Amino acid sequence: MKSKGYAAQSPTSGLAPFSFERRDPGPDDVVVEIAYCGICHSDIHQVRDEWGNAMYPMVPGHEIVGRVTAIGSAVEKFKVGDLAAVGVMVDSCRVCNNCKANEEAYCEKGFVGTYNALGYDGVLVHGGYANNIVVHQHYVFSIAASLEPKLAAVAPLLCAGITTYSPLVHWKVGPGMKVGIVGLGGLGHMGLKFAHSFGAHTVLFTTSPGKEADALRLGADEVVVSTDPSAMAKHKSSFDFILDCVSAPHDMDAYMNMLRIDGTLCSVGLPEKPIAIAAFSLVTNRRRLAGSSIGGMVETQGMLDYCAKHDIVSDIELVSTDKLNEAYDRVVKNDVKYRFVIDLKTLV
Repeated sequence: MKSKGYAAQSPTSGLAPFSFERRDPGPDDVVVEIAYCGICHSDIHQVRDEWGNAMYPMVPGHEIVGRVTAIGSAVEKFKVGDLAAVGVMVDSCRVCNNCKANEEAYCEKGFVGTYNALGYDGVLVHGGYANNIVVHQHYVFSIAASLEPKLAAVAPLLCAGITTYSPLVHWKVGPGMKVGIVGLGGLGHMGLKFAHSFGAHTVLFTTSPGKEADALRLGADEVVVSTDPSAMAKHKSSFDFILDCVSAPHDMDAYMNMLRIDGTLCSVGLPEKPIAIAAFSLVTNRRRLAGSSIGGMVETQGMLDYCAKHDIVSDIELVSTDKLNEAYDRVVKNDVKYRFVIDLKTLV
């Protein structure tokens, strides 16, 4: 199937128009005409080969929303015209224990990413900076009609949303808990919205004093400037759970020391360099250092349904395809509130 989009040809080439072939739809496949695709920081890491696993040409994008234009003969979940979404994965083995437990993100064989990945057939797959995508129905999500007026702002839920929702649900964040969110970016602003919605006392940690007003608007009960030692000291050993959303190297011991007994620090930000923790900050208070990926299919659909019910979407800035490279540079400079979303109507 003919497709067009934007691709990188090397770590330094930037993104440029690119025509390519998708697979022809099979009986279980859904064809989605892409309306919007979010720009995730991991797109930049992979396009620029900062994780060392890049395959080119690369069409990035795994925060995809649009409308179904065709379905295979065995598709039951969708009909032509439905709103639909595709996230970080487009396949998994479906037979391992984790897949059977609806935890496809932890597929023992390794899930197939939406881009910069080889399908199980060995063919390089391309993502959502494009006009269309072909995906097995199991890996396509429904979007409630109530979210259609905010469809562009729904796109980042497919990565930034589920990446923060999943650990908050897993560690049972709710009323009576004190929860910290580290960093106010694409991930952090969604973490604030969810933690607040779940009823927790929510505290934002930031290095930027100027973000306080925005943080309070997004759901923070308190804002702590992490470069202020006295402000940090006031919260020592008081948090049940902290979600670290920072993708750059930083002092994680400072946040470990904020945890009360049996508290958990969960990292979702994926810094380029290995995480370092001092042993004493870990053993004090029987603290836990954890990580979390995205969610499985059932949990991600549940997140989208929760967002529809509670009117939760991302704060976004729309960008046209001809401004993609500029948008990448701005993301690296933290110059976006809080997620760029590509308007694919500008794809020519």
